[in-house]
Amino acid sequence: MDRANRCIKMIKNTVIMIVVLAAVFGISVALQNTFSIEEHITTVFVFAVFIISILTDGYIYGIISTVISVLGINFAFTFPYFAFNFTIPENALSAIVMVIISLITSALTIQIKRWETLKAEGDKEKMRANLLRAVSHDIRTPLTTIYGSSSAILENYGTLTDEQKRNLIDGIKQDSEWLVRIVENLLSVTKLDGGNIKLIKTPTMLDELIDSVFIKFKKRYPSQEVILDLPDGNVFILIDAILMEQVLVNILENAVQHAKGMTELKLKVFVISGKAIFEISDNGCGIEKDKLSRLFTGQIIHDESETDNQKRNAGIGLSVCASIIKAHGSRIYAENLKTGGALFCFELDTEEMDNEQ
Repeated sequence: MDRANRCIKMIKNTVIMIVVLAAVFGISVALQNTFSIEEHITTVFVFAVFIISILTDGYIYGIISTVISVLGINFAFTFPYFAFNFTIPENALSAIVMVIISLITSALTIQIKRWETLKAEGDKEKMRANLLRAVSHDIRTPLTTIYGSSSAILENYGTLTDEQKRNLIDGIKQDSEWLVRIVENLLSVTKLDGGNIKLIKTPTMLDELIDSVFIKFKKRYPSQEVILDLPDGNVFILIDAILMEQVLVNILENAVQHAKGMTELKLKVFVISGKAIFEISDNGCGIEKDKLSRLFTGQIIHDESETDNQKRNAGIGLSVCASIIKAHGSRIYAENLKTGGALFCFELDTEEMDNEQ
């Protein structure tokens, strides 16, 4: 894989160098033949070396373009024409200037790229630290509940009524399911962030996707009604169906957990210009303004007023949603509705299917 990437980079850099030099050569010919301007041709080639040094990796392409530029100027644009003559001081000076420009520009470009890489790595490490801190707080509560309930059953098995045992076991089951979902989301966002997951996008019927989502969602929230608004006819979307189910379930689940005062949860899908637009909205309390910009980063820091006996969402589920949607070539955003509540929206590519048998 590294060798293939190096080959791709080398081809890309070579193409950039050839295209820029060819364009500059054409411009120089036009300046000489059409406008009879020769004194600025060297400046044009110097500018070309500068551009190539910026757009390519390392020093080599800037230096190669310098050599080609010097030879080209000497051969085609300096008297005697179409013959090499290195005895003219101006040519030597031009060559020295171009080499210096290419070296300085390449060095600065390398430093900038290195700084950007370090900054990106630093941001990733900061995000991982915030995520780990938030998750550590979030998983502590259900683990404490599971430990306390199981200990109570073991230590007081003979004195507990069947109903008390059932309630304790039910609490263990619910907290275990919640932990499983947290771990699934963590694994997904880690794989997607590291680029270790390869999407398998296939044409999927929208109705089938929604049915699968509702089967999973209803198992967790059987009493929660969701209003559906889907387009007529068969709509096929190009997706990784398993990952997209996770996106929709996470967003619906997020509304149930955090949209206080919600009485209506709605999932609407409509098609515009080959795009399927998904909108999940509620009429709850909305999203705090200071959290909107960090909603999909996994960096949501919880209010200290939240009690330890609450299950809190570290934003992992929404971070997973953003990663999956990004891997599908799109983006997800959220906003507060003027009528109250919140709206989550993203779009996916549709695909026309041949209906002939």
